[in-house]
Amino acid sequence: MQRNISDRKETQNNEPQNGLQQFLKDLGPGIITGAADDDPSGISTYSVAGASFGYATLWTALLSFPLMAAVQFMCAKLGMVTGCGLASVIRTRYPRWVLWLACSLVIVANIFNIGADLGGMADATQMITGISAFYWTPLFAAVIVALLFWTSYRLMARIFKWLTLVLFAYIITAFLAHPDWRAVFHSTFVPHIEWSKAYISVLVAILGTTISPYLFFWQAAQEVEEDRDHGKATVAQRKGSTNAEIRAAQRDVVTGMLLSNVVMYFLILTTGATLNAHGHKDIETAKQAAEALRPLAGAGAYWLFTLGMIGTGMLAVPVLAGSCAYAIAEGARWKAASLNLKPRLAVKFYGVIAISIAVGVGLDFGHLNAVKMLFWSAILNGLLAPPLVVIVVMLTSDRKVMGNRTNSRSMKWLGWICAVIMSAAAIGLVVSSF
Repeated sequence: MQRNISDRKETQNNEPQNGLQQFLKDLGPGIITGAADDDPSGISTYSVAGASFGYATLWTALLSFPLMAAVQFMCAKLGMVTGCGLASVIRTRYPRWVLWLACSLVIVANIFNIGADLGGMADATQMITGISAFYWTPLFAAVIVALLFWTSYRLMARIFKWLTLVLFAYIITAFLAHPDWRAVFHSTFVPHIEWSKAYISVLVAILGTTISPYLFFWQAAQEVEEDRDHGKATVAQRKGSTNAEIRAAQRDVVTGMLLSNVVMYFLILTTGATLNAHGHKDIETAKQAAEALRPLAGAGAYWLFTLGMIGTGMLAVPVLAGSCAYAIAEGARWKAASLNLKPRLAVKFYGVIAISIAVGVGLDFGHLNAVKMLFWSAILNGLLAPPLVVIVVMLTSDRKVMGNRTNSRSMKWLGWICAVIMSAAAIGLVVSSF
């Protein structure tokens, strides 16, 4: 299953590059996926965790990183080796009901998340401008649709890679908050668990927003899009992978997931050092979460927190809508289904994107509390992710699918551990609710 050409990430002119240049060039689907994971839903979840429990959930960053990296690398390798997206592979290996159950889970969670993210972005912009979120929600939706409809995949990927820089705002904010570093280190390496509905809800939400179903579909699909962008139009041309490609994808995925978890860590740290430490434990709105930082951590922290929510939303909503479209298109075997195609050549594919965003806007006009919707969308992801993780592990461990590129023993174990931990957290939430 070797490709006839060399590393897909190789430069066009074959000029030698130093290690850093090659590393940066290799960053693509993985870094974008990791950055999109820290969307307004994630920001809200981590803010609720820090405000409610202080530093007590910092240890989850150490837990989620290897699990998240393992699952996302499996999805990347699946797309590279098979030349198809996740839904396409599920369709060929499992009954139709498994395919459409998996697609339905991700679509429901995504649309909920799109509405939540657009609402969070609009609330953040209202704080800055004083103009009602009522106007900002459809404006952001229109800008995102225009980006997806009228730019090329290559340009969009470059824009997304630059947008990842906005995440560093949250790392800087943490140092402006002047945390108690001794307490921070203790909470990082000594896990704290409470048997309460509130704590288990936060735990499920953290796992759900870091290991999210939509990222599985997006990661595999973007590996396919990378190949399409390099002229490999058919499955036969895309099928297989070289050792160099696998290594490059692994570096890309690990870097993206590390960035995602570092940002998660510092967001919990920031809100724990400010909101929780000063008694602001119940976050009701995005405005409340950000404005509470102004007197506690200064205007700089306030602006970084607020602008970061807008920037991450611009990155995440296209990923959410795009993964909906990929799931349906691959499941239904639409031939014209790619961000590399113009909308007039892939009407149904782009139609799913537009409808997904439109329904998300509709949720916002239902006057739902943006931060609560963001938080509960993360919990929904946490409940829906375990069965999809199981499917990913089984597919990437199947020689009929992966040939000699099946999971290593350690990778397989990480995948199963991820499924067990997320299932246990979901069951714990159900039990604690009664």
